[in-house]
Amino acid sequence: MKYLYSTLILTLINFAVSSASYKTRITVAKDGTGDFTSIQEAIYNTKAFPDNRITIYLKKGIYHEKVRIPAFNTHLSIVGEDPQETIITWDDHFNKIGKGRNSTFYTYTMKVEANDFYAENITIENTAGSVGQAVALHVTGDRVVFRNCRILGHQDTFYGAGEYSRQYFSQCYFEGTTDFIFGEATILFEGCQIHALSDSYITAASTPMWKDFGMVFINCRITASETVKNVYLGRPWRDYANVAFLNCSMGDHISPEGWANWNGTNRHQTAVFSEYGNTGPGADLSNRVDWMHPLTEKQAKQYVIENILAPACDQQAKMEMWTSRCAERE
Repeated sequence: MKYLYSTLILTLINFAVSSASYKTRITVAKDGTGDFTSIQEAIYNTKAFPDNRITIYLKKGIYHEKVRIPAFNTHLSIVGEDPQETIITWDDHFNKIGKGRNSTFYTYTMKVEANDFYAENITIENTAGSVGQAVALHVTGDRVVFRNCRILGHQDTFYGAGEYSRQYFSQCYFEGTTDFIFGEATILFEGCQIHALSDSYITAASTPMWKDFGMVFINCRITASETVKNVYLGRPWRDYANVAFLNCSMGDHISPEGWANWNGTNRHQTAVFSEYGNTGPGADLSNRVDWMHPLTEKQAKQYVIENILAPACDQQAKMEMWTSRCAERE
């Protein structure tokens, strides 16, 4: 009996150990030379809430699929071989989805709901074209990083969502038409290229009132296609929209006014649209709207990564109504 009991215990221990093990490196290849041929299939087979980061390596290829990283797939990385040749593509758009007035939010090519997500060397595109709202990348997770990636689309290319979400984009390329960078998250774009495909608006922020930072562009290049002549840096999607451009180069396609109000609203009265140290023909402040906030040197020094991407509770501690809720979340 003692022998049988000991054997049972050892069996259970071995089962527990084997059950706890999981792959931390997964390869996806269209040609079948990896562990999976589909990105989403690989995600389905990653451990939920892993103790160690899991990396999915994408070999070069065009992955025609709609990709979702659920909230339980934390500490996940997706790394491609080459951003020009490792492409995730889909073509949903507002009318195609047909889910009522909120159809925009279902049109993504990739949606990141998980915290601590990392991506590098990939292209994410929505190829629906100029047919209305069509999101390429939708991010709601916190502490999300993209490096050397390309985010391509037309209207509503990138949705930075989640009022408690902090997102960092380094050396990335974005292109689109209307409001092609929009949302309520705190987002730092550093060393990125922001490329307009038509005369319209780059950003449409909906920053919560309590945030010190919304969308921040530092050392970025603001460019446009040759036929584009009049682009606004942004307009306020919601009250208290917060967007700043610092030390960026701006082409002559940027409107002299710089910023626009959302038609039919008074949102410009609460918007915090700021500029500092920008260069190029589009950076001339002499004809900017009078509700733009030019930053002083002292104010500009606050725009550093440790402040911008600080925990949300640090930013809103001054608001007592939010304190208890923030403590629960952080």
